[in-house]
Amino acid sequence: MGTPEFAVASLQALLEAGKNVVAVVTAPDKPAGRGQQISQSAIKQFAIAHDLPVLQPAKLKDPVFIEELKSYEPELQVVVAFRMLPEVVWNLPTLGTINLHGSLLPDYRGAAPINWAIINGDKETGVSTFKLKHEIDTGDLLLQDKFAIGDEETAGELHDRMKEIGAKLLVKTVDQLEKNHVQAKPQLAPKEEKHAPKLFKEDCKINWNLPAIQIFNLVRGLSPYPTAFTTLLGKNLKIFRVRIEKIKPDIPAGNYSTDHKNFLKFAATDGFIHLLEVQMEGKKKMGIEGFLRGVRL
Repeated sequence: MGTPEFAVASLQALLEAGKNVVAVVTAPDKPAGRGQQISQSAIKQFAIAHDLPVLQPAKLKDPVFIEELKSYEPELQVVVAFRMLPEVVWNLPTLGTINLHGSLLPDYRGAAPINWAIINGDKETGVSTFKLKHEIDTGDLLLQDKFAIGDEETAGELHDRMKEIGAKLLVKTVDQLEKNHVQAKPQLAPKEEKHAPKLFKEDCKINWNLPAIQIFNLVRGLSPYPTAFTTLLGKNLKIFRVRIEKIKPDIPAGNYSTDHKNFLKFAATDGFIHLLEVQMEGKKKMGIEGFLRGVRL
């Protein structure tokens, strides 16, 4: 059960490990992009290419869907980046339902664990497999794998690394469940509360009255999506990549300095943030030199 690209790596790994995947459950097709063309999820495209049956219920409590699910006589359900499941679904298989989550639970329960770990400046993260139960991301832990976050790594780069690491952990988890070699353990109470709620537009607007390192972490934690932004010339300017200049600004926080050719830097409280890759509203993404050639500041 999954929807986005992150889930494809796990499905592929299960197939390559010889697991008998009897069906794939994903979100219904929906319009996407400027032309509002009907779009299939990444997991559906992969499933069709590998001749796997695909179920796309609009409602997960739909009796027709439940009966179809039962017809496959599932021993285990695997959830990777999908919706919350009702108990009638997650309790259906004989071995229950397991979930792969992109953090070291109980840290960063929620929809955006990769982004928030980077935004908060964490130096390491991980992946966890656990048994599903009512409250989101709170089920008993099965296995975990910990790894470092690069000093300049973006959310997109970490996502691509994590989906492969997570896929390997998932196969290992399924192997151990088959052999009854893994014991589910309750999640301990976290030492400090670290949450990963869904990101909204207001979370992405840069506050220049923060230290430079916090702004740097926000930009890479939101790159390439949903993307940090500021306003310039009355328009939103998305910012994908920056670097810090550690000198005390001689202009107020939020003001900028430029040579109109090679650099555009904004003042934070304790240094400058050099913009390296940006996208002005209605324009293409570009490096800062190309951007400065096309705009009058």
